[in-house]
Amino acid sequence: MTELLVRDLGRLDYRAAWDVQLATHAAVAEGRLAPTLLLVEHPPVITFGKKGGREHLLADPAALAAQGFSLYDIERGGDVTYHGPGQLVGYPILPVGRAVRSYLRNLEAVMVAVLAEYGIPSVGSPGYAGVWVGDEKVVAIGVAIKRNVSFHGFAMNVATDLSHFSYIVPCGIRDKGVTSLSALLGRPVTLEEVKPRLVRAFCETFGYTPVPFVPSDPTPETEASL
Repeated sequence: MTELLVRDLGRLDYRAAWDVQLATHAAVAEGRLAPTLLLVEHPPVITFGKKGGREHLLADPAALAAQGFSLYDIERGGDVTYHGPGQLVGYPILPVGRAVRSYLRNLEAVMVAVLAEYGIPSVGSPGYAGVWVGDEKVVAIGVAIKRNVSFHGFAMNVATDLSHFSYIVPCGIRDKGVTSLSALLGRPVTLEEVKPRLVRAFCETFGYTPVPFVPSDPTPETEASL
């Protein structure tokens, strides 16, 4: 099996994590680094994909900034979404070639498998990208492919403050809701509890062997760039 580097960034500002993504993507595309899965938790941030979605922002940007939210326009597919504390965000940086649909279905399958471990039936929906429990989205998916290598990825609501979604129309879908793993189970769930389950399901679905990321030169400069 091909090795998958698994790098846990902890809680990291969106802009800083975006920089790590781009540096990692370049290294994978150039063959300098093995396929990599970045895991991260962000402070509150709202991002807009290629479809835009500014019309689906329901709060004044200045007011959001005053509450500690950041806003970014990014290169992933999709509309507006929210990331924040209690949400497990994953950025798979993998060679996928032109098999984009297959890649998206596999991402959905990973999330369905993780939720099934908790006894929660869920489905992926090509029409409404992400993973759903009934009419509520528990995992958002939005990817980009450049030089045949994926980046951006998924966001699973684990213990997310769901009230923060009231500032947007999530993914531009007005007649659906959002939920979290904690809400579905009726108990607190931590990211640390979910991470090993997610990595295992990811590797089983995509056919990888997980290995921890170890920088070749663990200096602050290397950490910032890779």
